[in-house]
Amino acid sequence: MLITGAELADGRVRDVRIRDGTIDAVEPANAGIDPDAGERVVDARGRHLLPGAVDAHVHFREPGGSHKETWASGSRSAAAGGVTTVVDQPNTSPPTVDGDAYDGKAALAADSLVDYGINGGVTADWDPEGLFERPLFALGEVFLADSTGEMGIAVDLFEDALAEAAARDVPVTVHAEDEALFDASALSRDLGGVGTAANADAWSAYRTAEAEVAAVERALAAAAESDAQVHVAHTSTPEGIDAVVAARESEGDERGSEGDGSGPERDESEARATAGAAPPTCEVTPHHLFLSRENAGRLGTFGRMNPPLRSEERRAGVFERLRDGDVDVVATDHAPHTVAEKRRGLTEAPSGVPGVETLYPLLLESVRKGELSLERVRDVVAANPASIFGVEAKGRVAEGADADLVLVDLTNPREIEAGALHGACGWTPFEGLQGVFPELTLVRGAVVYERDPVTGAESFGEPVGRNVRES
Repeated sequence: MLITGAELADGRVRDVRIRDGTIDAVEPANAGIDPDAGERVVDARGRHLLPGAVDAHVHFREPGGSHKETWASGSRSAAAGGVTTVVDQPNTSPPTVDGDAYDGKAALAADSLVDYGINGGVTADWDPEGLFERPLFALGEVFLADSTGEMGIAVDLFEDALAEAAARDVPVTVHAEDEALFDASALSRDLGGVGTAANADAWSAYRTAEAEVAAVERALAAAAESDAQVHVAHTSTPEGIDAVVAARESEGDERGSEGDGSGPERDESEARATAGAAPPTCEVTPHHLFLSRENAGRLGTFGRMNPPLRSEERRAGVFERLRDGDVDVVATDHAPHTVAEKRRGLTEAPSGVPGVETLYPLLLESVRKGELSLERVRDVVAANPASIFGVEAKGRVAEGADADLVLVDLTNPREIEAGALHGACGWTPFEGLQGVFPELTLVRGAVVYERDPVTGAESFGEPVGRNVRES
């Protein structure tokens, strides 16, 4: 395939040739890359070509929850949103806490349309030896408080898990909330339905911002003690992000990216070998960037997630830190449940919202409105997660990289509608917001989504991760 006249995130206009699943050439437009006989040529003039997103945090629900999502439906949704690699978390049924559970999930993941990583989990009866024999993408989401799947663990077990991961140079993703700082009295606001602001807002009052901040600080301290690489999942407070930044600065990190589209410095993995673990990093979610407690009345229990929605002031603070470079990754915590499940009362409805298909669209709309730079979006959804988790072939538009590519027209937003999305759950918390959706998505050079026509590609994804090639 030859893509001509595409504008990259840094403003360069380039022709891009794809051969054998990788990017073979990136040359100035009209510089002499001629199409081969029979080669498909995509005229991309007036559009942007971006690296496919690496969504480092999804819950595709298989095994055990296929009525909510499957690898087939979740990856179809990912492809339609420009996500070309997903990383599945361990709180399935059974949880991914031993080798057999990993193998069972990996067999189901063979249905994926996009590339994927599988994380291993930690519970009181986990089997680290069996897990670490498998090509884990990372350890985690390690839950410091219960969420879907009831996998919350004590601090001493968390410290043991950090030590196990550090010994094997495996990063650890942490769900940081301190249950001791939850406000149980807030649940008295549960009115048993979904239609009142008081009902919906009670969950935010219950799982307090202070509970997140304290747990983030504790996780960072434990990671420093064990020399483990820690990535803090779904930070929902400015204070939590600031704690990660302070820890990172104390370790002398200079994470960043320049205009070649490569994201964080590509020699970072070499630095790890001589300077101990990589510095801590953090992610935020689209729902904590674009929704707040002011949306509680509209969302009801459909807005229940962990950590919960925060005040509008805190939401704005999180967005500001994303814009200014303090946030490393935007990942979705895509966690679908059925409409019937979410319509239960506040204390019965499960936590989680879908989001894998709307990650790029929401952020690109912010680019269109001048709120974020396109390079910043490229980095937090593609270049940075690829670098942090050691997937060097992903996340960039450069010769030799995997041809995971997304073509978008920033002048053509559309309203987000649940009925137009491709996941299984049938709803979205972002209903009615604007998004810039892909026209074309490629995974290793193969078309996995095309707006017109939609392709029939199936079961194309392959496992990725720093240890996959060794397995």
